[in-house]
Amino acid sequence: MTHDIKAELNFLPQSAQKVRLVIDMVRGMGANEALETLRFANKRAGEPVLKLLKSAVANAEENFGVSRDDLYVAQIFANEAPTRKWRRFGARGRFKPVLRRQSHITVVLRERGS
Repeated sequence: MTHDIKAELNFLPQSAQKVRLVIDMVRGMGANEALETLRFANKRAGEPVLKLLKSAVANAEENFGVSRDDLYVAQIFANEAPTRKWRRFGARGRFKPVLRRQSHITVVLRERGS
């Protein structure tokens, strides 16, 4: 019986577009291989995604008794979170909007071969 082990990270203060560059590297990999890949990812989003994946692996080991060697990244995706709109005032009394984008990341792990 296969379980979907799920972990979520909400309101990461980075755009989903930039996070997708990192999560595309690990989609479909084994859990150990994905953790090693993220440890050396040269992107700012690598650290929170690594922490999220470690959390999902820990959930699998503690709650379901699944070995991390049998796990793989079945799904991982980043969606847009609400954008905070800030204002900056420009020359001649003009208004310059600043969009602070955020993202929600979800990872789903599955047990391989059962």
